[in-house]
Amino acid sequence: MLPDASFYALAIPAVILVGLTKGGMGEALGLMGVPILAMAVSPVQAAAIMLPILIVMDWVSLWLWRHFYDRRTLLLMLPGALIGIALGWATSAAVPAEVMRLVIGAVTIWFALRYFYNRFGPLAGVPVEAKGQRPVAATFWSMLSGYGSFVAHAGGPPFQIYGLPLKLDPRTYTGTSVRFFAVLNFVKLLPYFALGQLDSTNLAISASLLPFAPLATVAGAWIIRRMKPDVFYPFMYLMALLAAIKLFIDGLGVIW
Repeated sequence: MLPDASFYALAIPAVILVGLTKGGMGEALGLMGVPILAMAVSPVQAAAIMLPILIVMDWVSLWLWRHFYDRRTLLLMLPGALIGIALGWATSAAVPAEVMRLVIGAVTIWFALRYFYNRFGPLAGVPVEAKGQRPVAATFWSMLSGYGSFVAHAGGPPFQIYGLPLKLDPRTYTGTSVRFFAVLNFVKLLPYFALGQLDSTNLAISASLLPFAPLATVAGAWIIRRMKPDVFYPFMYLMALLAAIKLFIDGLGVIW
């Protein structure tokens, strides 16, 4: 049996926000999806309901950004991310999600504030060279991304910490991010099934929300495709900062 209208009054905006994120508009909007949905159901059920919708959004995003991605970045980051998911599965009962939110939020706040200081502070105007590919850093941040994605639905900020300083073309960056998280979400299906979170009730609710997923994803991609690099990167760092503040406050609030 499907929930009543009050559930959908919260669930539909949550799906739209996550869809805009999947279209390329940054992690901050997407982080609001599960908390909004959790106002109507438990956080665990909210995450379970959202995962199949994320998979559909990933399919739409993969098609929209099919011509844009950086192969080298994916090859460096995916192995670490898969290890991170495995570690998250193995330690899901031992490590509170709130601790992971707190750590990821704090690190990403520092990362984003450093960018804005360099861009608008005393050294504004001094060009900052793009960082090259760094296998060790890629493995570390991708493991944190995979781990955070599994235990706290917070995989975006660690990816941004490694990916944004590469200064890829905005379309290439977005396409790379889309492929990265599409793989992570697909891999997460197995452990979510194993933990019993994808039952018939949650899947039926997910199916009822699916029509809103592709529309929001296409809208997000339409906006990002029209952004120039000098607008795209400040916007993405701002989204990273907002996402990090949200994670930090959530983690701190529960621990406190």
